[in-house]
Amino acid sequence: MKRILFTAIVSAFVFVANAQKPIYLDTSAPLEDRVQDALSRMTVHEKVQILHAQSKFTSAGVPRLGIRQLNMSDGPHGVRAEVDWNSWAPAQWTNDSIVAFPSLTCLAATWNQDLSSLYGNAISEEFAFRGKDILLGPGTTIARVPLNGRSFEYMGEDPYLAGEMAYPYIVAAQKNGVACCLKHFFLNNQETDRFTVNVNVSERAVREIYLPAFEKCVKKGGVWTMMGSYNLWNNVHCCQNDSLLNKILKKEWGFDGAVISDWGGVTDTWQAALGGMDIEMGSFTNGKTEDHSMGYNTYNLAGPFEKLIKEGKIPMSVLDDKAARVLRTIFRTAMNPNKAFGSQCSEAHYEACRAIGEEGIVLMKNNVDKKSKQALLPIDGAKYNRILVVGENATRDLSEGGGSSELKTLRDIKPLEALQAAFGDKIDYAQGYYSGQPMYDNVEKLDPTRQSALREEALSKAKNADLIIFIGGMNKNTKQDCEANDREEYNLSFGQDALIADLAKIQKNIVVVTFGGNAFATPWIQQVPSFLHCWYLGSMCGESLANVLTGKVNPSGKLPVTFGKKLDDYACFQYGKEGFPGVDKQVYYKEGIYVGYRHFNSHKIQPQFPFGHGLSYTTFRYGKPSLSSKEMSNGGSLTLSVDVTNSGNIAGKEVVQLYIQDVKCSVDRPLKELKGFKKVSLKPGETQTVTFTITPEELKFFSEKNHDWELEPGRFKAYVCSSETDVRGVADFEFK
Repeated sequence: MKRILFTAIVSAFVFVANAQKPIYLDTSAPLEDRVQDALSRMTVHEKVQILHAQSKFTSAGVPRLGIRQLNMSDGPHGVRAEVDWNSWAPAQWTNDSIVAFPSLTCLAATWNQDLSSLYGNAISEEFAFRGKDILLGPGTTIARVPLNGRSFEYMGEDPYLAGEMAYPYIVAAQKNGVACCLKHFFLNNQETDRFTVNVNVSERAVREIYLPAFEKCVKKGGVWTMMGSYNLWNNVHCCQNDSLLNKILKKEWGFDGAVISDWGGVTDTWQAALGGMDIEMGSFTNGKTEDHSMGYNTYNLAGPFEKLIKEGKIPMSVLDDKAARVLRTIFRTAMNPNKAFGSQCSEAHYEACRAIGEEGIVLMKNNVDKKSKQALLPIDGAKYNRILVVGENATRDLSEGGGSSELKTLRDIKPLEALQAAFGDKIDYAQGYYSGQPMYDNVEKLDPTRQSALREEALSKAKNADLIIFIGGMNKNTKQDCEANDREEYNLSFGQDALIADLAKIQKNIVVVTFGGNAFATPWIQQVPSFLHCWYLGSMCGESLANVLTGKVNPSGKLPVTFGKKLDDYACFQYGKEGFPGVDKQVYYKEGIYVGYRHFNSHKIQPQFPFGHGLSYTTFRYGKPSLSSKEMSNGGSLTLSVDVTNSGNIAGKEVVQLYIQDVKCSVDRPLKELKGFKKVSLKPGETQTVTFTITPEELKFFSEKNHDWELEPGRFKAYVCSSETDVRGVADFEFK
């Protein structure tokens, strides 16, 4: 009896040992073989289970088969603090403090793709260390409205710049086995009525302005996941929009990854099932198993979808395609044997944060004094005995607030702290104003008596100062730069404009420093000699700022958005409420392709500070641009070359910008459009030759008549610029 039992056990062991090994566990097997093998072993229920949330930030795997779940976290500027499994309450971990990296507007303002790669590598290492598989970012939504509460999460108003700056971030992050989730796809240009507003926009504007950055990140960046936006397009939510997700993203662009909904962005089972959504995430369930009316099983892509599949009302091929896309993502991330171990709060990450912040700071104005023949910046500490710092943002934690991008940092260097380290006891401080605590959807009622007292204190101290550094701007409070709401005014809030003007009357030596992700009015600009804009600089904020103010670092940032003089200068405000924020949940992009500098330039509106603007502590001289040929044919290309010389006496970096104009066309086109940029580092007296390759792709426009890209023979102009309005050279050529 014992012998028979022993033989049976041995036989069973041999059978199991000789059983076919699952290909999905063989990491050397081709990815698609692994996906199809895993798919063949899964039940219908298991396939459905991986298509929706199982907690606030995870979607399920298949435990029976050893297929891991996907762990997600908000970015795009750092790993969000842990929240409870089934609620938004902080989990109160003690080991989830991280490095806050600069905002994506700051990254865009560097115009430096090497820094984009550095950013993607560093942030993904922090995500990997925390066990995250998907980084919810970056964002390439176009800055159509200067009041958009989430503009700081995006990369400016130009699709070429946004795409070129986003895709290196994605490539670098995904090399570490962390998927980027590009967002918000698409037309998420306002937070007002974001769940319900339908965007009416021309086909040409969609193709030329609002899709190109996303397309580049798919085709050139190879992004693994994409997040649908809340708003509607053609009266269908973007999270379940067949035209957008299936026809354009998956079929036309060849996207092979998974589309993830914004949290709560799916509203209909049929539309989500057939409209291209792959993973439905949500905000509104409590996930309690005893309350099935609000459980994860009630999601549109959960029980309701499974029921339709089993009834044969939706083809099994639809389910298999979604499950395959999710499996592909799992094998690329959670079950990727080469996924980085990562690190958190490493010195290398703080250094990356500092470097990106320094290059993103834009020197907006720095007038030379007629008497001294010198500019106020960089600050020579030996010249001043009493330096007064004014402004709440000198001491405020600007990583707090903002909605989903709020971060819990291990350490932050505030501007006041860094300036005290640089100038010692010469520094005095006055808050000047206050804005209240960070809130997601409420505005704190401010005490006018307290506000007045802070203002008077600052003005009183200003009388004894021989240099004033005002540090203000926006913050991540609601209706400043914050998810779920837009700004209500173009001017700076909390009485800052009047305070700056009054400080400038008392002391002419005043430097204005602002933070924020949007353009804003500068009614005091003629009264101040020097002005820096900093976006949000992350954990090394103070050090990055102090290094630029003191001249340790020469500023080289350039604006990724146009600063208009007034709100009505922007195209969207030419059409009343229909243009923004919409009427009866319908918003109309009547300006078409004329967004940002395209509108200012073509309508001869003088901006306060143009797109691409940014000064330096040195000067740059441009030579005459030359072309390799005066003619281009289809399939050919031209090389444009221009010499750039540092004509000053300190080392610096310059962003050389290439714009193209179609001189005569059958359709209306902007006067010029950005089609290339190069950032060069030059020592005093050094010259470098900057080259650009111009191909027919840079010359095309989208024809609404033929629903395709077209290029007409004719004359073109290539503008070599230091900013959109600062033209340093022009070269003509013809396309035949």
